[in-house]
Amino acid sequence: MIELGNYNTLEILRDTSVGLFLGDGEGTEVLLPNKYVPEIYEIGDELTVFCYLDHEERPVTTNIKPYIIRNTFNLLRVAEVNNIGAFMDWGLEKHLLVPFSEQRTKMQPGQSYIVFCYLDDKTQRLVATNKLDKFIDNEELTVSNWEEVDLIVTRLTDLGWEVIINNKHKGLVYLSEIFKKLSVGDKMKGYIKAIREDNKIDVSLKPIGYKSVEPAANLIYEHLTKAGGFLPFHDKSHPEDIKYAFELSKKNFKKGIGTLYRERKIDIKEDGIYLI
Repeated sequence: MIELGNYNTLEILRDTSVGLFLGDGEGTEVLLPNKYVPEIYEIGDELTVFCYLDHEERPVTTNIKPYIIRNTFNLLRVAEVNNIGAFMDWGLEKHLLVPFSEQRTKMQPGQSYIVFCYLDDKTQRLVATNKLDKFIDNEELTVSNWEEVDLIVTRLTDLGWEVIINNKHKGLVYLSEIFKKLSVGDKMKGYIKAIREDNKIDVSLKPIGYKSVEPAANLIYEHLTKAGGFLPFHDKSHPEDIKYAFELSKKNFKKGIGTLYRERKIDIKEDGIYLI
């Protein structure tokens, strides 16, 4: 079965004047237009292509990678707005529609928004929404404490940055634990810090507990090496200076230089730290 909005591996069935017809082995055929046909191919070869609806609402395939696929979130820019809704640039010729009913606030041309792409049950068309909570579920969690996860940054609140975890759950990274600049749409690795009784999830951008010590030590060692063996930082340096230089809390910085000192890789003096 060919899945709209996703990548499909299909067999080349025949070559025509308009392009290659590909099949799924179950009798369904779909066109790969001439402009996307590879230079070298043979009938019977398999191609992995993205399938969506063209301007005439016909299934069609492409070898262009879109910025978003079905059942995922991403940051997209509004290309235009008309009386139907907002149309997002997702890297393909036909833009992705966000109906007015699926907009938290009226979208503006040129602005970017986090959206979720899905197949509308009524129209069987790919559409998007930025009413994200409809597609985020913290009722049945699939993550556990200290697990490494994939994050998408969505919104800044008074407490911190809200993030989407593994394209499934909502979490929060507290402002007091952020040591680098974040923006809406940023993607990164994170770690489950705590799961509360109400299934709200606290997220850390650094490994948890003892796992954070070695990465901090390695990071400091790399900075020292690049700086020629000396850095004007020590355990009495101001936390903001450490945060700016290393993207580390002072606590983790002290743990890191402590590890390096015990391993006899550095010497700690009044004016800073030195490689041995």
